[in-house]
Amino acid sequence: MQFLPRIKQATDAVINITTGGSSLMTLDQRLAAPLRAEPEMCSLNMGSMNFALFPMLDRPRQWQSEWEPKLLEATRDTIFKNTFADMETVLERLGKGCGTRFEFECYDVGHLYSLAHFRDRGLVSRPLFIQFVFGILGGIGADPDNLVHMKRIADKLFGDSYQFSVLAAGRHQMPMISIAAAMGGNVRVGLEDSLYDGRQLAKSNADQVRRIRSVLDGLSLDVATPSEAREMLALKGGDRVAF
Repeated sequence: MQFLPRIKQATDAVINITTGGSSLMTLDQRLAAPLRAEPEMCSLNMGSMNFALFPMLDRPRQWQSEWEPKLLEATRDTIFKNTFADMETVLERLGKGCGTRFEFECYDVGHLYSLAHFRDRGLVSRPLFIQFVFGILGGIGADPDNLVHMKRIADKLFGDSYQFSVLAAGRHQMPMISIAAAMGGNVRVGLEDSLYDGRQLAKSNADQVRRIRSVLDGLSLDVATPSEAREMLALKGGDRVAF
């Protein structure tokens, strides 16, 4: 609550809050912030998985904080828990309770079928916004063939009732999201996913935003305004959040 109101004052952008948090947090801890803020959108992970970050320990680097290597090592023996009961709780408490819509994070093909299950039960409604996530050890690999496959399955399951976006980890970020844009998808950048702007370290998220914006302009693609994004995703509006 220290930064959400300031972001809202400075921009009309849609603010999307995670329900993922950390694999080391309980579901109640993960839901505390979004339930307090009642945002227009939240992320929702579509299945339990091994979410392995420990291979980064093998790369020589200067750690800035003691907790960094400890957190990475903890992912060697941790499951990122998102059971069907967990997902139902998020959909009920945030979706029905707060009017929040979701960015459905799908780390593998099976997650798309889980989403179709909730669609069939009437717990989610169109238009769906699906984030294909690539390059996390424990999920589907960052390969263009996998992107084509994920989209093909999503087309089969959801037809024209969904929008998709792509998240790719590390060095795969810019190539994969550029392919996604050319395929008619949306894109995600940010220092959570990659530390780089091209071949150099990014100074901020804004560096990556400028980089992908230049790619989109080069492809003759338009960037949606906040109001257009709200209409495309059927969001409740920034005047109905709790911050």
